[in-house]
Amino acid sequence: MSGADQPRRSTGSKIVRFAIVGLANTAIDLAGFFLLLKLHVAPLPANVISWSIAVIFSFVANGFWSFERNQAIRLHDAFLRFVSLGALISLGVSSLSIALFAGVAGVWPAKIGGVIVAAVLNFLAARWSIEGRLLK
Repeated sequence: MSGADQPRRSTGSKIVRFAIVGLANTAIDLAGFFLLLKLHVAPLPANVISWSIAVIFSFVANGFWSFERNQAIRLHDAFLRFVSLGALISLGVSSLSIALFAGVAGVWPAKIGGVIVAAVLNFLAARWSIEGRLLK
């Protein structure tokens, strides 16, 4: 069945699917971050590396399961949009959170706080990069 023949998922269904992927993505990000810290990688580079691994998983899972990919957007372009917005939002927010709050609250609370704030923004970014739209 082609994408055009498949019924469109509701926004609620997309949010649930996005949340499930997000939980898995967060687990991958946090596990990678933990492992890299154990290997004595500094927190900011560890954040970039663990995010990079997690974002690839997230794009694949969201692109093929959470959202209905707009076939008019080439896969390469959708990935570049997804990564670009992800870098600005999730990586930027989590890195800023670590830079600003790790000294006060600790590395882990700062990292988790950044992940939570970025999750809401990432739904809209993922929808735009994969489906080519923000609303409806």
